[in-house]
Formats: sequence, C-alpha cells, structure tokens
Amino acid sequence: MTNPLFADLPITIFDHMSGLARALGAVNLGQGFPDFGWPEDVLDRAAQAVRAGSNQYAPMRGLPELREAVAAHYRRFQGLELDAGGIIVTSGATEALASALLALIEPGDEVVLFQPLYDAYLPLVRRAGGVPRLVKLAPPDWRITGEALAAAFTTRTRLVVFNNPHNPTSRLFDREELALLAEACLAAGAIALTDEVWEHVVFDGRLFLPLSALPGMAERTVKVGSAGKIFSLTGWKVGWIVAPPALADVVAKAHQFVTYSTAPNLQTAVAYGLSKPPDDLERTTSGFAQARDHLRRGLEGQGFVTLAAEATYFLSIDLPASGIAVDDVVFCERAVHEAGVAAIPVSAFYTEDPVISVVRLCFAKKRETLDEGIERLGRARALFA
Repeated sequence: MTNPLFADLPITIFDHMSGLARALGAVNLGQGFPDFGWPEDVLDRAAQAVRAGSNQYAPMRGLPELREAVAAHYRRFQGLELDAGGIIVTSGATEALASALLALIEPGDEVVLFQPLYDAYLPLVRRAGGVPRLVKLAPPDWRITGEALAAAFTTRTRLVVFNNPHNPTSRLFDREELALLAEACLAAGAIALTDEVWEHVVFDGRLFLPLSALPGMAERTVKVGSAGKIFSLTGWKVGWIVAPPALADVVAKAHQFVTYSTAPNLQTAVAYGLSKPPDDLERTTSGFAQARDHLRRGLEGQGFVTLAAEATYFLSIDLPASGIAVDDVVFCERAVHEAGVAAIPVSAFYTEDPVISVVRLCFAKKRETLDEGIERLGRARALFA
C-alpha cells in the first residue's frame, strides 16, 4: 500500500520538459537554473571549508556564523531587525516550506494560496492536513485584488502561502497589494508563510518589500530565503527560515526530523557570501537583466508578444496576443519535439480552472544558448502559422 497523495502525482512539469530536452537534444529554456552568474570566491570558500572545517553534523538550527550573517544581511538590505534565535538553516527553500507547513498546520486548517503556484505547495499543504483555498491570478497583470482575497479567506483560514517575487509570473507585488494581504491576514488571525527566495532578483530599479515589514506582520510572518537563488547556486540547497522565536521554535522541531542539518562547508561559504558588498549582488542582477532584455528583443523579432518580467529568471510569452491559437501545453510539446526547444506551460501551475495560454522561459542562460533558443522558438511559431 502507498499514500495515494503521492502515488497519484504525475512527475513535475520540470522533470517532464527537462527529460524531453535531454532525450531530444533540445535547448532547455524550461527549468530555472542559471548557467552563469555565481561568485567564484564563494565557491572557493566552500572548497576551503571542506578541508579546513568540520565535515560532521552541523548544529540542527544551523551554524551560528550563518544565522548571524542572515540576520545582518536582512538588516542591511531590508531594514529588518532580526534575532538570530529566530533563524533556522534548512536544506533548501523547499525543505524550509515543508518543515514550516508540517509545524504550522493542523488537519482541517484552511490555507490560502495563489495560483499559478510553485508545484511543491499543494502536495505539502495536503500532506500536512491543510485544505487549500486558491486565489487565481490572471494575465497580463497578475494582480491581487481585495475581492479575490475576500472570497478565499474564511473563519477557518490558518495560514497563507505567499510567493513574492512570484514564480512563474515574474511579478513583484506592490505595496498596495501587500497591504491588502496584510489586512486579510490580520483580520483572520492567520500566519503568513512567505516564500521570498527571489528577493534579490529584481529589475529596473524596483525595490523588494518583505511582507513582514508591514504593520502587524512581523509577529505572524515566517519568511523563507534561499542562498541558491541569491548566488545562482541552485544545486547547493541551502535555505533558511526567519520567524518570531515562538514560531521558529515549533518549525525547528519539524525541521529536525526532515533533514536535521545542512552541509557545514556550504553554510560557511554562504555566510561569507552574505557579508559581501551590495555591488556584487547588483552586478549579478544586472547580468540577468541584460539576458532578459536580449531574450525579449529576440522573441519580438520572431513575432512573439511577451509579458512584463519584473523579477525572477523568467520571461513569458502571451500566445493569444502573439496570434497563436493553441493552448500552452500543445505549444510546448510541439516546440520541444518538432523545433528542439524546451519551455514550460504556465497552465501547469494551476490546479483549478487553468484556462490560460502563457509559456514561461528561463533567461538565466549564456548568450549563445538564448540565441539558439530564440531561433528554435521562431521555428516553433511557424508550426502554427
């Protein structure tokens, strides 16, 4: 016997499209990992720590040097006054989310989520006994409205899972939208679990505002961050939770039985990286912005219409606006099989009413990869002429 929640799950859209890309020799603009942009000195620090430091279990809550570095980093970049006692180092952001959901939900609690949504959220919420209540965001602007929140929140709302900047839409939600969400959380007495892993991948002079900075939210927000996203080292799987000590204590009890601790040499390197000057992060973000603009220009040259990409590694094509009258799943399947380029259909990130035709592309790639992808996407467009 197996658990039907997991037995009945399909493989993720990322595994599916990346698997096809490998099998078919396609250019992979689907899965969101960069092939440039990481700081070499942070890699060097990790390598040094393997030889010079401990390679045994790190403390369950993380190395003190990394917890202090996380607190100092958010103090410098976001003006948050944090206690390192409320910081827990995790084996990636998804583990942080899993530990938090297991710790904060009781069976029957309602959990508000925003779709399109990162595909790990729903299985984790359901495994913890939560009942999903979904807010649908729609192109082209993907805005949060008070009406949508009022329809989702009830007297049984215990938790809100909120991703900002938002994957897969590339939105950076503004202060007005954050205020609406904060008001709804306060009225319901709900905890906010904020997936803010893209907080440093923000473009065009925009400023990221954490939900916990809004009035009344600091004491009811559990924030998730990711070194993998900050330093373009997604395979390191080093993340963290930042929470008021009372909530952090409970989450830590779940974390100790999920992964217990994270590779100490990587923690040492991340602590070093977080202490570096802001210019280092700005150079990385500038490189991604240039890649975004290059991809956008190339797609426009092929006749595609793109949506705004305010943050994250992703740029999306609006198929109907581009004159392509098929859904995004059909487009992506034919693009990888017949044109040799892998992309992600955004409808895969909806669990209810996925009536949408938007294709997501990762632009955190070298120029030659983007150029080849653009040319092949042009071939894919011709399939539907």
